[in-house]
Amino acid sequence: MNKIYPDAKAALDGLTFDGMTVMAGGFGLCGIPENLIIALRESGAKDITAISNNAGVDDFGLGLLLQTRQIKKMVSSYVGENATFEKQYLNGELELEFNPQGTLAERIRAGGAGIPGFYTKTGVGTLIAEGKEHKDFDGETYIMETGLVADVSLVKAWKADKEGNLIYRKTARNFNPMMATAGKVCVVEVEELVEIGELDADNIHTAGIFVDRIIVGDHEKRIEKRTTRAA
Repeated sequence: MNKIYPDAKAALDGLTFDGMTVMAGGFGLCGIPENLIIALRESGAKDITAISNNAGVDDFGLGLLLQTRQIKKMVSSYVGENATFEKQYLNGELELEFNPQGTLAERIRAGGAGIPGFYTKTGVGTLIAEGKEHKDFDGETYIMETGLVADVSLVKAWKADKEGNLIYRKTARNFNPMMATAGKVCVVEVEELVEIGELDADNIHTAGIFVDRIIVGDHEKRIEKRTTRAA
């Protein structure tokens, strides 16, 4: 099975549709599948539910899909760097499902592992807990959270071999590994593609069995917020 595609547009061919659910890896602007996000925008798919730690910035990452109003709902942890998101949400044009960051990560991991739900103490007694099942264990109250899955997961990795085995680099190994397991189809963009057998098997982070399509992309690696000091 050939998993290598010539570009992001080809890699998403036949996978996008109105009302789809998409997972997009990354933390801030680190480790985001920027080429695949642009291809998703160009596909014209709308009413998208996007599962991602954050929504990028106004003109980069998932912020590009907010500009074109292709996202209907965000399932996120932090969205504070995106003015477009703020405006659409406050105007009632965008749905938002907030999650504590660890809960979001575990919901994605659970979805990829086939676990439909789990109990956690995080969020008990807050707005997060409203409408959710509560249960006591050893005298402590927990709330039930459900696992998350997506029609397509968009993942950014550092290296891949032609079988789809992946290695992430440093901080970019954030939400990407668990999202790779939680999509019905996993599409990956990488910086470097190598032959099968060239990766150290002990250092592979995501096994190729989870990966369906791969592209090699050019990456801007934009800095989200540059802070400098006086000389």
